[in-house]
Amino acid sequence: MSKPNHWLEKHAVVVTNNSITDILPNTQLEQKYPDTTVTQLNGQVLMPGFINSHCHSPMNLLRGLSDDLPLKEWLEKAIWPVETQFVDDTFVYQGAQHAIAEMLRSGTTCFQDMYFMPNQIAKAVRESGIRSSIGLIVVDFETNWAKNAQDCIDKGLDIFDQYKHSNTVSFNFAPHAPYTVSKESLEKIGVLCNELYLPLQIHLHETAYEVESFTKQHGVRPLTRLKEIGLLSPLLNAVHMTQLNTDEIEWLAESGSHVIHCPQSNMKLASGTCPMQQLIEAGVNLAIGTDGAASNNDLDMIDEVRTASLLAKLSTLNPTALSAYQTLYAATMGGAKALGLSEKIGSLEIGKSADMIAIDLNTIETQPVYNPISQIVYACSRNQVTHTWVNGKALLKNRELTTLNQSLILNNTRQWQQKINQR
Repeated sequence: MSKPNHWLEKHAVVVTNNSITDILPNTQLEQKYPDTTVTQLNGQVLMPGFINSHCHSPMNLLRGLSDDLPLKEWLEKAIWPVETQFVDDTFVYQGAQHAIAEMLRSGTTCFQDMYFMPNQIAKAVRESGIRSSIGLIVVDFETNWAKNAQDCIDKGLDIFDQYKHSNTVSFNFAPHAPYTVSKESLEKIGVLCNELYLPLQIHLHETAYEVESFTKQHGVRPLTRLKEIGLLSPLLNAVHMTQLNTDEIEWLAESGSHVIHCPQSNMKLASGTCPMQQLIEAGVNLAIGTDGAASNNDLDMIDEVRTASLLAKLSTLNPTALSAYQTLYAATMGGAKALGLSEKIGSLEIGKSADMIAIDLNTIETQPVYNPISQIVYACSRNQVTHTWVNGKALLKNRELTTLNQSLILNNTRQWQQKINQR
């Protein structure tokens, strides 16, 4: 991901402790590093791990609960009542464990999250070894997590202090949306993000109804509200963004804001289409997220990048829109830039953290290979991910999780399914 449409054949990546310390041809490996342990990946692609730039990991426990509904009805009548009844520390911790297991098996090495009880998500992240930027959720109304926006902020800052020296756990402020977080609360969060240099992740312009109703109530569009209070900046992660005009795209580009595209969730909820190609042409950094498993219904980044590329081509009637490389870049370096982690992850380069995955192309479904980048985006399955490393540690080895108990996770999930079914 350091050069467009570039890959090396028959090379080795050398990892010392948790970092990449060399990249060299296989023929030089034994002479330069005679005593090192070698993992052979014949016929496989070694690449930077996927960065899932927006998800709600505990919602894995709600996968398939209420499908085929529009967003407003899905949230207000299906999801929020169930969350009010069931979401607690155990729900969040066990749901996050399930999501992390799915992501590691799908080649995701880092994810940006947004959900209640972020302390429990941080616990699951630390125990598993995956990397995450965890959202410090903020809403104005009372939830099972906090009484109001200020309580959300106070609890979030406490969690941030607990993990500020972690190598794999970082944070962002995550006000849910302009229609659930007041102007005053957004202003407070903006000040804190600037002081602590934390990203600000927010659902924005997700549906036409959201934009129209907000405009009718406040006299401005949601993005205009954020612009007025100074939140458009390189710290902003604007999630969804299906409703944009030309001026708004220019604002995003000029401010260095990032757009997080969640194509499958947007399609399934019929929310609209993010103008991916126009954003890239304007110079906006594009990243890709799955959204939660309750609205996707998976955390499969390989499938997500394929959908993003095909949707861009269909929506613009342009077969060159969002090329395979541009899409893969959005799912790796694009995500790293959005999360403020591009100096550490997103590409395989000397000095960066060894966050890598291996994908086996030795299959009927992915042979012959003329261009490995196209093959990953247009032909691969997540089941072809064989290894996932974070900080040089193998968290998935030959398709087996090394830090998580798969049987226990499945048992916990089935117990939650029974409880929720009996409500």
